[in-house]
Amino acid sequence: MDFNSSLRIAATGLHAQTARMRVIAENLANADSAGKTPGADPYRRRIPTFETSFDPDVGGKIVEVGKLAYDNSDFTSRYEPGHPAADAAGYVKYPNVNPLIETMDMREAQRTYEANLNVVTVTRQMLGRTLDILRG
Repeated sequence: MDFNSSLRIAATGLHAQTARMRVIAENLANADSAGKTPGADPYRRRIPTFETSFDPDVGGKIVEVGKLAYDNSDFTSRYEPGHPAADAAGYVKYPNVNPLIETMDMREAQRTYEANLNVVTVTRQMLGRTLDILRG
């Protein structure tokens, strides 16, 4: 595998993790978003999906961002009878977003991004050293 292939594979990883962090940030931003009307469903947590495919140009597998999936777990309910979105019993539906899980997913995405960035950095350093050797 050559330097360009390594860079292209790492770049697809960077792109995928950037998309993942964007979705996680959206989930966190909407963690306390209730529905607008009584009984209305609130924001539903989104989950990024990824697909791998063989790229003959790089001679290896690359990762691509797939469609966004929705987390079909139950919404949480809180007793808030004065809330505009409260149902007849006084309960308000809140998103199925757990900030702790989202924070840990964000940390994992950041570390994976950093690992791909390190591949880019090391590959560029190796390329630079190779050029220095060839220059003599």
